[in-house]
Amino acid sequence: MPIEKREPRPEKVQEVAEIRELLGASALILTDYQGLDVKGISELRKKLREAVTSCRVVKNTLFRLAAAGTAAEPLAEGLAGPTAVVYTYDDPVAAAKALEEFGKAVKPLQIKSGLVDGHVLSTAEIQALAKIPPKQQLYAMVVGGLQSPITNLVGTLQSMIGQLVMTLQGVAEKKAATA
Repeated sequence: MPIEKREPRPEKVQEVAEIRELLGASALILTDYQGLDVKGISELRKKLREAVTSCRVVKNTLFRLAAAGTAAEPLAEGLAGPTAVVYTYDDPVAAAKALEEFGKAVKPLQIKSGLVDGHVLSTAEIQALAKIPPKQQLYAMVVGGLQSPITNLVGTLQSMIGQLVMTLQGVAEKKAATA
């Protein structure tokens, strides 16, 4: 007796399409939200919104279907238990920091894995990502690093010019005194 293959329900097809769309984000972090009540999930989403990040609860089977053939496919391989996808199109570090801060303040979330710019990250790598300074601070550090040698050069040149002026002034005074 052949097994009859049935068509997927339209709402499931729509959900897979939506998940596939969010897989295009610059960063995805899969978390286990087990143990969080509705209030806790609302607080998490609020914290994530502050970091220009979003969260979506997904079914593992639908995530596997959506991830098939994409860079996120390795994330889907070992999924088990309740899964929430934290995603951002902006700053991956901000998303990781928001999760880390929420975990410290409320209840630790179990981070399963992540994907940043096409690279699969382990839990430890995502935690390390959360320790990186924010993007604006990194920009300031780079500008400061570029500015420091220039500032030192300007200071040295000003010092040398000042010494030259003092020497010339001393020579002029000495000539004026002998004349």
